[in-house]
Amino acid sequence: MKAAEIREMAISDLRERIEVEKQNLNHIKMNHVISPLEDTSKIKKLKTDIARMMTILAEKESQN
Repeated sequence: MKAAEIREMAISDLRERIEVEKQNLNHIKMNHVISPLEDTSKIKKLKTDIARMMTILAEKESQN
């Protein structure tokens, strides 16, 4: 997800999206333990997206 797309989201939507992505990351990690993923870069991409969303959320909250 691009930073510009994230910045357009409302704070409440951003919080919800972060929680959904965290659950998705945990689910993918569990599946990877049971049977290895073909594309392990998905884990890194999800972590990066979550970090990006959390950073932008912190910026928005500090502005308000």
